[in-house]
Amino acid sequence: MSVIVFTGPTLPAADGAALLDGAVFLPPVAQGDVYRATLEKPWAIGIVDGYFERLPSVWHKEILWAMAHGVHVFGSASMGALRAAELHPFGMTGVGAVFEAFQSGALTDDDEVAIAHAAAEDGYRPLSDAMVNIRATLAAAVAASILREETAAGLVSLAKRTFYAQRSFARLLAEGAAAGASPEELDALRRFLPDGRVDQKRRDAVAMLEAIAALRARDPGPLRVTYHFAYTDVWDQACRRAGRGSVAATQGARAGAAPAQRPGAEPAGARSRRAQGGLQPELLLDELRLEGPLSYTNAVQGALARALALSEARRHGVEVPVELFEEILAQVRRERGLLTPESTLAWLTEQALDVEGLTLLVQREARLRWAQAVFGIEVERLLVDHLRMTGRYGELAARALRKQEVLSAAGVEAPALEDLGLTRQALLAWYFTEIAGRPLPAYLDGYAAALGLDDQDELLLVIAREYEHRRRGERPPADG
Repeated sequence: MSVIVFTGPTLPAADGAALLDGAVFLPPVAQGDVYRATLEKPWAIGIVDGYFERLPSVWHKEILWAMAHGVHVFGSASMGALRAAELHPFGMTGVGAVFEAFQSGALTDDDEVAIAHAAAEDGYRPLSDAMVNIRATLAAAVAASILREETAAGLVSLAKRTFYAQRSFARLLAEGAAAGASPEELDALRRFLPDGRVDQKRRDAVAMLEAIAALRARDPGPLRVTYHFAYTDVWDQACRRAGRGSVAATQGARAGAAPAQRPGAEPAGARSRRAQGGLQPELLLDELRLEGPLSYTNAVQGALARALALSEARRHGVEVPVELFEEILAQVRRERGLLTPESTLAWLTEQALDVEGLTLLVQREARLRWAQAVFGIEVERLLVDHLRMTGRYGELAARALRKQEVLSAAGVEAPALEDLGLTRQALLAWYFTEIAGRPLPAYLDGYAAALGLDDQDELLLVIAREYEHRRRGERPPADG
C-alpha cells in the first residue's frame, strides 16, 4: 500500500524514509498537490509541512476529495496539524501535541508553527524557532525547575510578540534580559537549551509516521467517509488549474530539483541566487541598484506593501474563485495592452512566466487588490509619508500649489473640454505625445485604474487641469 508524505524543515525526507518503509517523501505541500497525489491512488497521504506564503496553501476541499476517494489522510506538526484540526470531523487523522492544541482551541494562530528556513539544497535547515517548540521547551524548563512559571510565561509573551521569521532562543534570551528577567534563570536556561530543547514539531511528525505504519499493518482498506463531496464549477476549474501530472514532477519543477525523495523549496529569510527563468534574482536586483537608492527603495517598499497586503488577505481568508480570477486576469491584460493572444504570449516570455507562474501571479494580484480596496483611505494618507521619505514631497507639493493658484485665479479649477477648445482625442494626444512621451494606451480605463482613478473621465480631468495650467503659464499672478 503506497504512502505519500509531504515534509520539509520539520523532518528531513531521509529521516522519514528510515521510519516509514516504502513511502515517497515530497517537499512541503501546496495547493493542488494533494489533488495530484490522489490521482496516483495512494493508500494514505501524510502532511507535515506546507507552503503558506510563496504559494497558495493546500486547499481543504482537495483533502476532502482525497478522503472521499478512500485515501487515509494524516496531518501533524505544522501545516498538517492545522488542516487536521479543521478537517478532523470529516475523517482526517491528526497526530501529536500540536494537532491536539489546535483541535482543542488552546492554540489558534497559524504563526505558532511557521518558521523561516534555508533552501532545499541546504536541507531546509530552520532559520528560526517555531513558537510551539519555544512553548514546549519553556514548559520543559519549568518542569526541570530551571525556570519559574511566571518567568516562562513572560518569555512566551515576548516570543509571541516577535515576527515568526525572527523567533529564536538566542533572541529570546536577549529580549528576556532587556525586559528584566532574572539573570540567574536566563543563565540556567542557556545551559539547559543544548540538551533540553524540545522539538515538538519533529516529535509529532515522527508520531504521525508511526501511526501510519501501525494502521497500514492492520490493513484496514480504503477510508470510508460519511459526507457527500459536492462537485462544483469552482472545483472543476481548480482541478484543471492543478493539472493531472505527477505531483512529484510538479514539485520538482517548482523547486528546480530532481523531484523524487528530495525536498525542494524556495529559501526564506536568506538571499537566493537560484536561477529563475534563466536569470538569478540577485543579478536582476543588481541592475536595479545601479539606478540608485531611490529606485531600489521604491521597489523594496512596493514589495513590502504587497507582502503585508497578501498577509492581511490570508488572515481574512480571502479566496480567489474562478470568476474573480478571470476578472483580474482580464484587467491585467487590459492595463498592459495585452489585447491579443500574441501580445499576451510575448509579455509572458518577457516576464519569464509560464502558465502556472501567471496563475499564481494573478491570484496574488487579486488578494492585493482586495487589500487595496479595504485600506484605500489609509493608503492614500500614508502615500504622503512615502513621498516625504523618498524626497518627492517638496517637488510635487510645489507644483500642486502653483497649479491650484493659477486655476483658482482663472476660475477654471475643473476645466471642461469646451473650456480648452479641444476634442477629447486631441487632449489625450497632447498629453501622451508631448508630455508623457509614450503612445496612447489601448485601454484608457485600465490605465486610469493603474493610477488609482475610477475611470478615464477622471483621468481626462487630471490632464485637462495640467493643460490649462500650462496654457495660462506656470507662474501665479503678481501681487497687487
